[in-house]
Amino acid sequence: MRILCLTQWFQPEPFYKGLPLAKALAALGHQVEVLTGFPNYPGGRLYPGYSVRLCRREVIEGIPVSRVALYPSHDRSGMRRIINYLSFAISCLFLGPFLVRPPDVIYVYNLVTLAPAAFLLRLFWKAKVIIDIQDLWPESVINSGMLRSKMFHRLLAAVCDWVYRCADGIVVLSMGFKKELEKRGVDPKKIDVIYNWCNENELIRVPANNTLAQELGITERFNVLFAGTMGIVQGLDTLLDAALICARLEPEVQFVLVGGGVDRARLVQRTEEMGLKNVRFLPRRAPNEMGPLFALADALLVHLKDEPLFRITIPSKTQAYFYMGKPVIMALRGDAADLVNRAGAGLTCPPDDPLALAEAVITLFHTPKSVREGMGRAAANFYLEHLSMDSGVKRLEKRMRLLAETLN
Repeated sequence: MRILCLTQWFQPEPFYKGLPLAKALAALGHQVEVLTGFPNYPGGRLYPGYSVRLCRREVIEGIPVSRVALYPSHDRSGMRRIINYLSFAISCLFLGPFLVRPPDVIYVYNLVTLAPAAFLLRLFWKAKVIIDIQDLWPESVINSGMLRSKMFHRLLAAVCDWVYRCADGIVVLSMGFKKELEKRGVDPKKIDVIYNWCNENELIRVPANNTLAQELGITERFNVLFAGTMGIVQGLDTLLDAALICARLEPEVQFVLVGGGVDRARLVQRTEEMGLKNVRFLPRRAPNEMGPLFALADALLVHLKDEPLFRITIPSKTQAYFYMGKPVIMALRGDAADLVNRAGAGLTCPPDDPLALAEAVITLFHTPKSVREGMGRAAANFYLEHLSMDSGVKRLEKRMRLLAETLN
């Protein structure tokens, strides 16, 4: 089976479904090719060794990769984000047919803006299109706050519904996503719920390093770690407000935020203005450098704003947290909280509620260490059984095979 992966993001960007997925499919005997952009996520700046040009070909660990021009950006500007998405989509539309070999299946990662290019390639080559939906549009765009025009929202909703209905297959990350698409008229028979996995090759479990803890200033504290993007939808003002409560009630509790994002600078400034001594910011690290930090954490935190869409979302960091075998504090309602409760992997609390978050942290702080370690083991076991890359790739490949068989 010939598979084309159409994705705006790919290695060296931190993309767990990029190179690892391509290699896994190739290992199953398939011919895999990638059509992507020039790496600039998450900072919006091109990676060293790359410059924007019309196109560029390379081979990464045996996988042929074609890159096409885009406008690099990933800041708070809605207009620049639109240009970023559309520039790549237009490049794929006009350059894609000349750069890649005819596939049997086109795997589109997430962005609705890539559907026209995928459907055009489907028309040329009579391939099948499967879309992996990570963010449900237009809801995720609306919740980002970057685009406020109601007319644009209505137009985007109509386009998204058309795309979802026209796809040959759809992969979603939660049962809530599937139910929502069914409400929009998408045939449930072509929707597969396949939980995301983390980049298992890069996340390495290591023992806690006390020397590193001293260097980072996180010794002799109960460290609650938030790792990942610090953007608008993460709603991390709630974390700062919870830190203020914890500073009064349990001074040993400390919040450690690792990563970058459009809201990071503002959060750092607000932390200084609030005089919080129990919040530390660490720079973004590559996934293969996160193991030592996870080892120093006593709990791992997930938080998103209290929006209806996020009740059917499972944030990508959830899988990494489970894989690392640490207790999880899930400050979300819905599907993600259900995973934590099913696994017995930690505690849950409502989002956008500083008091509830502080209470969850303090409860875990007073939980015996042996019980917390049991939560961590439960998380790791649940990951292996339900969320692992092996199980996810097998289910995805099965759907691809079924689609490819209809071509003959």
